[in-house]
Amino acid sequence: MFEYKNLLVTTSDDGITTVTINRPKALNALDSQTLDEMKDCFTRLKADAATRAVIITGAGSKAFVAGADLAEMSKLSAAEGMAFSTLGHEVFDMIESLPVPVVAAVNGFALGGGCELALSCDFRYASETAKFGQPEVNYGIIPGFGGTQRLARLVGSGVAKEAIYTGAFFDAQEAYRIGLVNKVTKPEELIPACEEVLRKILKKGPFAISQAKDAINNGLNMDLESGLRYEAQAFGACFATKDQKEGMAAFLEKRKPTFTGK
Repeated sequence: MFEYKNLLVTTSDDGITTVTINRPKALNALDSQTLDEMKDCFTRLKADAATRAVIITGAGSKAFVAGADLAEMSKLSAAEGMAFSTLGHEVFDMIESLPVPVVAAVNGFALGGGCELALSCDFRYASETAKFGQPEVNYGIIPGFGGTQRLARLVGSGVAKEAIYTGAFFDAQEAYRIGLVNKVTKPEELIPACEEVLRKILKKGPFAISQAKDAINNGLNMDLESGLRYEAQAFGACFATKDQKEGMAAFLEKRKPTFTGK
């Protein structure tokens, strides 16, 4: 599909695009070049009509993404560190705001920037071999790609603070217990499980899915009253689509709907 040095990008016939971070010798660590490639990739995917859903995973069996590249970060000044963090925020914000569902297939270490990458996805499935953590305090820094914000919003501030303050690793079952991941699978079943749930989603109205995603993401940053107003606007927008007419007509006529995304 698109060719990169550190990414593999493929799209199935039914519109599931898999983006694989491909630096297995570096445990798929995120350096500036990889982040720049991801920025280009997700810019293209946002405009790609063939992409109806996305899976993000890591190459090899050891790591999803083991973190940001410490060899590169060790040389950064304060200003350069802020710029590196800002680049990570920009890329992960793009993933979070993609109008299609995005699932993280966590196949190994998801540490630091890798955990933060997974957090930017709509939800996460994990292999039994996955390990999670925000170990940045071990290196004298804090999570810089959204971990202090997204982790707390997902699992609560107390759990997030303990994870970030201790820098401890935890396994897939613990990640499931605290609500970080939605499902734990055997390693060989991880990608098929992600594809299975996405194919269920792809049978629904595409515009409705995009509006639901937008309402949830934006509502999390609002008070309840504002979030409900935002939801009402998104709800109303659905009634201007052919998919709404088709979906309700199909229900009343006791048949399966045929959605077009229009």
